[in-house]
Amino acid sequence: MRRGSSKLKLVCGVDEVGRGPLAGPVVVAAVVLEDDISIIGLTDSKLLSPARRYKLVSEILEKAAGYAIAGVSNFIIDKINILQASFLAMRKAVEKLPLRPDVVYVDGKFKIPGIEISQEAIIGGDKIVPEISAASILAKVTRDAYMTEVARMYPEYGFERNKGYGTKEHIQTLQKLGPCRLHRRSFKPVSQLIPRGINGRIA
Repeated sequence: MRRGSSKLKLVCGVDEVGRGPLAGPVVVAAVVLEDDISIIGLTDSKLLSPARRYKLVSEILEKAAGYAIAGVSNFIIDKINILQASFLAMRKAVEKLPLRPDVVYVDGKFKIPGIEISQEAIIGGDKIVPEISAASILAKVTRDAYMTEVARMYPEYGFERNKGYGTKEHIQTLQKLGPCRLHRRSFKPVSQLIPRGINGRIA
């Protein structure tokens, strides 16, 4: 399924991280692995500890034939919705690759609109296709690092811990302070708190 029988193909895996959080960007990675490259332990990034992800991402960056990362901000997410923002980030990542793959495997049930490369959408692909697993890990590590960095600007929200997801602590802070500039205004409960304008944080 993954490669042609008569000729090796350049296979690109694509996955996104950050579709569900209340704050921050959606991040996509595209990774091409050569056929003879093996990276032990690749799987869905959500099943791995942070330490294991960091170890694997170093190996991915070292061994990948090509990779690219793209993100779409919370402002764009609010303008075009999270699904279209995810597609936009996917297109950007594939277009940024230093080489053109023969086929793109996308995690999930949707193909990427607007790219002229053979594609296959694979539900649960981040667990069974090495290239998608690698993309999942790279996207997760990249987004987590970004959210940890911006947590310094908005320390009240605990982004270094929740990465923008709607944890109990995060929701309680939102209810107390209202949203900051990183929050997605189109997502509930953020959208319900916008009129409050707490501390002048509403952009």
